[in-house]
Formats: sequence, structure tokens, C-alpha cells
Amino acid sequence: MAEINHFEYGWITPALSYALSVLGSALGLVCAGRIRTATTGGQRARWGLLAAWALGGTAIWAMHFMAMLGFAVQGTRIRYDVPITAASTAIAVAAVGIGLAIVGTGRLSVVRLLAGGLFTGLGVAAMHYTGMAAMRLDGTLAYDPTRVALSVLIAVVAATVALWLSMTVRRGLAIAASALVMGIAVNGMHFTGMSALSVHVHDRQGELAGTEVSGLLVPIVLAVVFGVVGLVYALLAAPTEDDLAGAAYLDARRSPEHSRPTPEPTPDPVGLRGRTTLGSPGTPFPSRRDTSSR
Repeated sequence: MAEINHFEYGWITPALSYALSVLGSALGLVCAGRIRTATTGGQRARWGLLAAWALGGTAIWAMHFMAMLGFAVQGTRIRYDVPITAASTAIAVAAVGIGLAIVGTGRLSVVRLLAGGLFTGLGVAAMHYTGMAAMRLDGTLAYDPTRVALSVLIAVVAATVALWLSMTVRRGLAIAASALVMGIAVNGMHFTGMSALSVHVHDRQGELAGTEVSGLLVPIVLAVVFGVVGLVYALLAAPTEDDLAGAAYLDARRSPEHSRPTPEPTPDPVGLRGRTTLGSPGTPFPSRRDTSSR
């Protein structure tokens, strides 16, 4: 068995992977919170896609490959199959998006939460092992079934908690604390799955297909940067709850009930308003007989 090093560059790769998972989790939770306040189906779909990209694309997929920068196997080079790597991205984003759709449509219930967490967790695990299948090296990969099962269980639990937080957490401090916890869960799932791996290096070295991890670094960094900038811009450009409340108030003020002019009071120069006067409805004029008898 070949010696495996998960931290070839020291603490820098796990620190960056954790930072990416926390950043993506925070942005994903904020975007998921906008799903609850959206007023139209189009707005809900838009915020759902942004939340899926933040959680699946940044917090999970980008974190995975940032951690893989520090992965090395003694005695062999490592390359990556680009189409399979791209497929792992699609799996992560789609799994989170479908999970958000399950828990975000209708009233949140335990059944919806468990179903969404199970689907999303299995999707996250599928992303991880699809990304591992994209590796090309002069050796044979083997996995410990017990640790693989443990990593899948961690993924399902972490996904369930993440979906529950995305539907319930709204305040800034709670979002920050939740993102820190989610970062620990995502990284825990990754390194648990990596600990299940063992490699038997071949005696004869051959030509490896695929792209070196350094060649994937620039596209990954650019995708993360533009993705984060786009998410931040979308959040800043979107109206807040106070803006929506103010717009609703102005619409109410423009409604026909409020726009109908209030009738002005008739002038009352001699102060007779409220008194019964001669000639008023219901008050007969005095007859001549009554007048002459006075």
C-alpha cells in the first residue's frame, strides 16, 4: 500500500477548504431565507438556484477540490478527468437544489425535512466519490466500507441540519454560527471519506490522461470568485423586508379606499349645526292658526 498524504502543503489547504465551506454556507443560508419572503414563483426559483449554487457549488464542491490540492500519493502523479469533475459539480448543485425544493414548497414538516435531507446527503456523498473517481493515477483505489458508510451518514445528517437551518435561521448572528457548524460538518464528511481510501501503486508507471490539479486551480478559483461576487451582488440588489413592507404600505395608500376624497364640511357661519331649525326635514312649518293665536 502506498503512503497517502492529505496535507502535503500543511495547514493551508484545510484552512482554505473550511473557509470556503463557511462562506458558501453563509451565502446559501441568506439566499434560502429570501425564498421564504419571495412573493412570486419566479423569485422563489431564482433564490433557490442561488442558494443551491452557494451551498452545492461553493460550500461543498469547491471545498472538496480545495482540500484535494493537498492530497498526494507517494510514488505516483495524480491527474483529474475534467468531464467527470464537471459532473461532480452538477451533482452537488442539483442535489442541494432538489433538497431545497422539497423542504421549501408547502409547510415545513418532519417528513419533508427527512426526505430532503436524505436526498441531499446522498447527493453530496455521490459528489464526493464521483470527484474521487475522476482521479487518474498509477495505482488501484480501494475503500473501507465501514468508513464509507460513516461518511454517507455524516453527509445525510449534515444535509438535514443544513436544510432545517436554511428554512428557520434568519438573524445575522445565527446565520454566522450556523455557517461555522456547517463548515465543520462538510469538512468532517470529506476527510472521513478520504480516510477510507487506500492506494496500491502499480510497479510500472504509464502515461496518465487528464489534467493536473494545478491546471484546475485557476478555473476553480475563478468560478468561486465570480460566483461569490454574483451572489453578493444579487443579495445587495434585492429589496429587503423593510423595502417590501414600505412598498406594500404605499400600495395600500394608493388603493381606491384611500384615494377617495374626503367631503369637506359645509360652512356653518351662525353656529346652527346640530340644532333643529324651522324648515328642516321632519319639522313642519307652524300653521297660520298657530301664528295668529300668539
